[in-house]
Amino acid sequence: MNKLRTALAAAAAAALGLAALATAPAAQAAAQPAFLAASQMPPSSTPWTATQVFTGVPENGGVLCAPYKIPAQNTRYREFSTELDTNGVQVTTVARTEADAVKLVDTLREALAGCGPLLEQQNPGLQAVSASHGKLAVEEGAWVYSLDTADPQIGISDIHLFSVGRDGRTVTLVRWGQMGDLHEAPLTAFRTTTKTAVNKLH
Repeated sequence: MNKLRTALAAAAAAALGLAALATAPAAQAAAQPAFLAASQMPPSSTPWTATQVFTGVPENGGVLCAPYKIPAQNTRYREFSTELDTNGVQVTTVARTEADAVKLVDTLREALAGCGPLLEQQNPGLQAVSASHGKLAVEEGAWVYSLDTADPQIGISDIHLFSVGRDGRTVTLVRWGQMGDLHEAPLTAFRTTTKTAVNKLH
């Protein structure tokens, strides 16, 4: 009888071990940073839709104002759009160390803060103004910026809102954009979207 109990205990232990191995990939997948849902973007007159989450960075190498600043390795992104040409993207990357994540946040903040003058230099005739809208108290912090552009030659103006936030080694950048001016941008709602994005990372 003791031998039988020992054999059953060993079999049960083996079964538990196999179960643990089977659930390991699911646990690892769950550890991936989560992304905003379409409904968590700032309210719009038409519903938001969201793509699946892709691996790497968007085709333009990141986002306006920070092209090629975000490494493709350990990076994923999701794009958002509405029927009225309002669009957005969230790009999230997991840095090798927390120090690397801090450095990336600093790099992105510098790029966003200086975007307007750089665009004017690269595009003669374009009027572009960047502005900082402060820091948000969420995890290790998030910072909000805007970019207001106008092209007098073709009579088009666009407004973009950006945010950069960090939770440990994970950095996320969110962009919202549409035709119009800064006074038409949902800045308060975008702050809420940013806090949600950072809180969802882990």
